[in-house]
Amino acid sequence: MSVSAPPLTLRPPRPSDRSRVARIVRATGVFRPAEVDIALEVFDGATAKPGVDYHALGAYDDADQLIGFACYGATPGTEATWDLYWIAVDPGIHHRGVGRALMAACERAIAEAGGQLVVVETSSRPDYDPTRAFYQALAYGATARIPDFYAPHDDLVVYTKRLVPSTRERPHG
Repeated sequence: MSVSAPPLTLRPPRPSDRSRVARIVRATGVFRPAEVDIALEVFDGATAKPGVDYHALGAYDDADQLIGFACYGATPGTEATWDLYWIAVDPGIHHRGVGRALMAACERAIAEAGGQLVVVETSSRPDYDPTRAFYQALAYGATARIPDFYAPHDDLVVYTKRLVPSTRERPHG
């Protein structure tokens, strides 16, 4: 049985989406309370001052309800490296392409801004197996691992992906 993708609109989220972001992040069941707070802090920064420290992208269904979001930004001190800080999709619609659509749009935006490398950090815990499989399916490679980073027996796993530079002209400055 094939599950079809829901109708989807990708656009910057609004500050009023904050409570929905909190519900989505909590509903995933993998983030600790402190991590939920950090996700909301990054979301707040991305919606209060878009593009200053963080960029955000929301996925909306046909009823204009936020069903997923991603936050990303240029890595300070680098020339063309960007971090994906958060991506979360409502668990009720997993495996329907929403996460893939968000990642593709983030990668396009990063490449258009001159980004050439995307870095994603995630956990080694077993409940993150689907998350790691998601990144691997999108051609991200596990390039580093720091044992016991998040907690005992919870390693930091770093995934990276090189992007093809955008052919769009960027303003010279």
